[in-house]
Amino acid sequence: MTEKAEGPAEERHASWLELFFDLVAVAGVGQLAHLVHGSTSWADVGLYVVCFLAFWTAWMCFTVYGNVVGGAAKTMPVLAAMAGLVVMAASVSGIHGEHAKIFAVAYVAVRVLSDRVWEHREDGVRVLVDWPVAQVGFGVTPWLVSIWVPSPWRYWLWALGVLVDLVITFTLSGKRLTENVTAKLASRPGPAVLPTAARLDTAHFGERLGLFTIIVLGEGVLTVTDAMAGAPKWNGPLYWTVFAALGLLATLWAAALREGSGGIPYLAPDRLSPRVLLPLHGLVAGLLAAFATGLGDAIEAAEHQHVEASTRWLLAGCVAALAVIGALAGLRSGRRGWWAAVVLIPGLLIPAAIGFFGGSLAPARLLWLLVVAAGAGLGGWFFAQRASARDEAGRGAPPA
Repeated sequence: MTEKAEGPAEERHASWLELFFDLVAVAGVGQLAHLVHGSTSWADVGLYVVCFLAFWTAWMCFTVYGNVVGGAAKTMPVLAAMAGLVVMAASVSGIHGEHAKIFAVAYVAVRVLSDRVWEHREDGVRVLVDWPVAQVGFGVTPWLVSIWVPSPWRYWLWALGVLVDLVITFTLSGKRLTENVTAKLASRPGPAVLPTAARLDTAHFGERLGLFTIIVLGEGVLTVTDAMAGAPKWNGPLYWTVFAALGLLATLWAAALREGSGGIPYLAPDRLSPRVLLPLHGLVAGLLAAFATGLGDAIEAAEHQHVEASTRWLLAGCVAALAVIGALAGLRSGRRGWWAAVVLIPGLLIPAAIGFFGGSLAPARLLWLLVVAAGAGLGGWFFAQRASARDEAGRGAPPA
């Protein structure tokens, strides 16, 4: 197998084709978030997780394709994948009925296409060693079978397909994948073709993941705006709730993008391998999308000043999960143990208190408490920076 450098050495940014392709994520995230809007059923939460990860995986397959091949990306396959993702997004509204079949068919079509785009007759076959899911279709098989299986077994097959993809991500080595592709090529008639190892451009890829996170946070801003626009009466409690929601989104943005990398809170660049970074990004994006729905419910609750238990737990659970992810990512990035404690203690205790005892909290107070919980890591970073600056100033000061 030959090793080939993919893309130019200089810093790359998202192309117009990539940015246009990202528009489908705007539609998809908005539709998927409706699966948990006002729901109190764990079955709906589970279906949301499976559908979100399926949509994210299909989007990611073509995102890594554009990242690896750069300007050589073929427009028509990308646009065809975009059409498939649009069909998936539109099918979400009827996912409990016949539209579930359409969702599965569209997903299978996008995944099959994502495998085919790696075969270029003019420059051989690439093997994506950093994320084999884009080329290994075993996880698609349960989805294909589900087309002829009635509910609720259909959804269990979808979950199995997602699980298979995760197993492939963490267990199939680049060497094994290359051997499989080589054997497949050897069985074809004609001259022998050696596969080419393809690796991600990590700097460009971090930007792509960050853009998806921005899209998800943008869904939160849109949800807040729609909820405020639909409020029957604009008064002080509504304004304070809206400001708290926007402050919470800004806090999550700062943690995930300003102080994080690839949309992961407090993660430094190049600290995680793509095989860990990608599933973690999917998890964080799914949490943020569900969180955006909860914000809309909280703002709607400003009228009667009572947040339903399901909404409290959704918001609190998402903040707590993000605190755990952020603390672990920060430790992985070289931050100190005391900083992780600063993140985890309020990041877990405040959401737990809100979930168990926050039934009497007004929506604005509930959201401002979550701002404190989500922003503890930012405060710890700020004080650490100030302490470091004072130490450097002290060492540089002349003796008295």
